[in-house]
Amino acid sequence: MKKSLVLAMAMALGVTASAYAANPFSDVPAGHWAYDSVAKLAAAGVVDGYADGAFDGDKLMTRYEMAQIVAKAMAKGANVDKLAAEFADELDTLGVRVAKLEKGADAVKITGNIRYHYKQNDGDSDGHENKLRTRLFFKGAVNEDWTYTGMIENNQNFDDDTASAEGKDENEVKFQRAYVNGKIGGVAVQAGRYSDAIMEGNIWDSRMDAVQLSYGKEVKLTAAVGKADASSPKETAGEFKKVELAGKVGVVNLTAGYYDFADIKDNSGVQTGTVDNTGKWTKGDGKQDLADKEIWAVNATMPLAKDLKLGAMYLQGDTDADLDDEGYVATLSYKGAKASVPGSWGLVAKWYDQGAATYLDHTMNGDADNMCGFEGYGLFLNYTLAKNIVAQVEYYDLEEKQADKSEVETLWTQVVFTF
Repeated sequence: MKKSLVLAMAMALGVTASAYAANPFSDVPAGHWAYDSVAKLAAAGVVDGYADGAFDGDKLMTRYEMAQIVAKAMAKGANVDKLAAEFADELDTLGVRVAKLEKGADAVKITGNIRYHYKQNDGDSDGHENKLRTRLFFKGAVNEDWTYTGMIENNQNFDDDTASAEGKDENEVKFQRAYVNGKIGGVAVQAGRYSDAIMEGNIWDSRMDAVQLSYGKEVKLTAAVGKADASSPKETAGEFKKVELAGKVGVVNLTAGYYDFADIKDNSGVQTGTVDNTGKWTKGDGKQDLADKEIWAVNATMPLAKDLKLGAMYLQGDTDADLDDEGYVATLSYKGAKASVPGSWGLVAKWYDQGAATYLDHTMNGDADNMCGFEGYGLFLNYTLAKNIVAQVEYYDLEEKQADKSEVETLWTQVVFTF
């Protein structure tokens, strides 16, 4: 980026100086087209020259040099929101808090996304979904350390075989998130109704009405207590507790956790079924108490090569019901679509072997939540069609471990527009 271009942008920053000093740069004489702008910015302390006293306006500059100019303009109270967003990483390296710009911005920021998806199940559980989901997020600053986030979600079921069976409206709007984030001393706090993807969603990926505390950077300890609210119609859960420890050993990222879900009600009857004297599993009649489910888990991820990562997870569950209590998940991922980079893409392969005691509300778009434990695999491809427009295709082939031993293949396709 040439400095002459930077000057053209800087003229619109609104930086002012109380009095113009003589232009300090030997290579910007009076009468030069940029003389007034250079003098103005120099007097305000926004731009500096080189050691030889020259400005070198035609010289290419680095992103860090540009970030220094933006940082100095910020210090003078200039409105540089777009530039600060562009150079956020460099500003962070320079120790400049981009969040300070929010003082001059709107008190509440609105973002969102629209997702269209089509799902087709084939096998022992045929059916399809044809749905449009819209989410609007509202984020406001309470003070320098605390923020509030809310989210409204609208779902439109165009042709959903499961909608009527699950008692869903064809067009529903709900206030799904309402929580605060902040700090108390060195402890990070999140409190209210928020979403929590526990162990990459292989245990739980839904709402929590809870208080969560986290401490540490290199090694992070997290604890939460509250109520778990499942989005799946299969199970609803009451009291919830978790303790998690995460850190890094060499190139390996490690997370270990304990999760306690109490007052669970099994709406489908799958998990509260019984085993007869021949070993055959029979489903219950639904809406029975499963009482409690405790899960321990450990997860490790590491890079294998550039853009290639491997993950391995072990889960151990404990319930009052006679359920398979061990689980394993292996993940191999290559690159990944970035919404801001058109043409970027990624591939993910997952292998699952999870007993019913090791999960409640699974993140996958396969049929796991309708099975009493499952094993199989999933393959995912994502691609950024255009800036902030990402498409994804997912395929699952799963077999139930208990109960009916059903086999289901699922094809999930989606396009997400982010704004």
